[in-house]
Amino acid sequence: MKAPLTSSSIEDYVKVIYAFTEWQDKPITSTQLAVRLGVANSSVSEMVRKLKDQGLVDHKPYSPIHLTEPGLKLALAMVRRHRLLETYLVRELGYSWDEVHDEAEQLEHAVSETFIERMSAKLGHPTRDPHGDPIPDPHGGISMPPSHRLDELDPGHRGCVSRISDHDPELLRYLGQHGIGLDTELEIVGRRPFGGTLEVRRITSPGVPDTGPQGTAVADTDDAGHLNLGDEAAASLWVTTQGYHPGCTVQELTGGSLMTPHSDALDHPGS
Repeated sequence: MKAPLTSSSIEDYVKVIYAFTEWQDKPITSTQLAVRLGVANSSVSEMVRKLKDQGLVDHKPYSPIHLTEPGLKLALAMVRRHRLLETYLVRELGYSWDEVHDEAEQLEHAVSETFIERMSAKLGHPTRDPHGDPIPDPHGGISMPPSHRLDELDPGHRGCVSRISDHDPELLRYLGQHGIGLDTELEIVGRRPFGGTLEVRRITSPGVPDTGPQGTAVADTDDAGHLNLGDEAAASLWVTTQGYHPGCTVQELTGGSLMTPHSDALDHPGS
């Protein structure tokens, strides 16, 4: 099949379509795509038609949008670029995790494939970005930890933070100020009555300095070390289970280490 002609807009669209379904199973709709990209519904309709003409998506009127194999291959390549750039900006240039998304958006379309691969080698070929999102390998393979969204867990459940949505920089700053970052261990205490906030306890090790992501100072919690998280914050955190508590009702929502089960084109992109 002839390779599709791409542009920065096409690359952005397929990347967003992919990312929407990465941590949950529901496909994206045109309206959701418009919201994610901050454009008008009419602009999305026009671009989706172009993507379909190039064989990058399957779409019928009033139905969700699905990536084809070529669309998925392009999306994974762009996701790899974006997340490696975010990682480089944090590790090597001192950016904070709430600053890197927009910078990476600009850079990912401009740098060469050689630059991306040399940057990956410089970083030691990382498998996740500063927010915990998996970085595809050069062939489109991805390893994802079995994770649950925080607001799906029951009281008494413990887990380490494996992913934090980067959709809102202010939320990232808030979580960082309260000591919540990747690998932070949390315990679900319960939910306040009448649809109230989710109460969690941040578990720290004795004698270990209590700092947030990138060494940020931690704001005070209550006397018991508890923190109340609103719905948006609780829905933006994923954790991996640390054992099970009596009466646990949570079932595994994702598999373990996965390689994307798609066509040979992903495993052998030159074929």
